[in-house]
Amino acid sequence: MLYFCSVLDHQNWRYATKKYDNSKKVSTEDLAFLKEAVRLSASSYGLQLYKVLIIESDEVKAKLVAASYGQTQVADASHIFVFASQTNVGNTEIDAYLKNASETRKLPIEALAGYGDFMKGTINPMPEDAKSIWTAKQTYIAMANLLSAAAELNIDATPMEGFNAAQFNEILGLDKLNLNATVIVPVGYRHAEDDTQHYIKVRKSNEDLFITI
Repeated sequence: MLYFCSVLDHQNWRYATKKYDNSKKVSTEDLAFLKEAVRLSASSYGLQLYKVLIIESDEVKAKLVAASYGQTQVADASHIFVFASQTNVGNTEIDAYLKNASETRKLPIEALAGYGDFMKGTINPMPEDAKSIWTAKQTYIAMANLLSAAAELNIDATPMEGFNAAQFNEILGLDKLNLNATVIVPVGYRHAEDDTQHYIKVRKSNEDLFITI
């Protein structure tokens, strides 16, 4: 019960921070914790068809502000996590996963052939637009892990869809890597002047949100 109380306490503490204290930086140790939480995220088939860029350069963050419609969190946060989904998915990515699984679990690659054929038979026929939607959805699972992990460390985070993906792709060179920015998360520490931190959290009641069948 103590564990669950701790989880709920962290979720009640967190909010989408609107103003960051740019004098405070996330430590190397805490950043490693956040990265590991993202790395361990669930993903469809375990493929993790995305990359996560971590922007700490003030110069780069400044360039991204205009591509974020002037939202200052992008400039003032300690780091920016940019989740970018892969735009081309096929046998190469599946075979790379199978090789990793074989080496990690010390299994002969032949033992995974059936699973590989299943994935290829399911994923490869998908229309490209459906693939793009699917891979983009995977980044949101990883983002959710980041938000929870950050709250556990009392690190503030702001999930943001309000940015120009094409401009992000250009600034960060994502197009050349067959990646597309899908969601970003500034992380850092709330500014004392951010009035939003004092707002009561607004959520639906259990009766309005849940349906038990």
